[in-house]
Amino acid sequence: MVETELASHDVVLTDRAAKRISRILSKEEPGTVLRIAVAGGGCSGFQYEYNLVKEEPGADDIVLRKGDATVLVDSMSLEFMGGAEIDFVDDLIGQSFQIKNPNAVASCGCGTSFAV
Repeated sequence: MVETELASHDVVLTDRAAKRISRILSKEEPGTVLRIAVAGGGCSGFQYEYNLVKEEPGADDIVLRKGDATVLVDSMSLEFMGGAEIDFVDDLIGQSFQIKNPNAVASCGCGTSFAV
């Protein structure tokens, strides 16, 4: 397990995302974290999955911590997410976590799926 306060392997958790994750986790059982993973599927080939889990980080997990927010990313997903920024957006069309991924060559309109 690799742990950092701000970023790991160039994956950055913005202040907005950290605040929203902290708010979500504050309503969950102690020890709950947000796991972000890349899986096959979606309209562009790969998609991001967001899951609240109560588990200890695995040996191959990257742990992002900022304030009370804890995010786990497994090493396989990290291969697709290197250099990415995890953000939270609240605009006229809704609220969502968005990942700005420099490895993605195409993405869908909603931002949850991408191609590399």
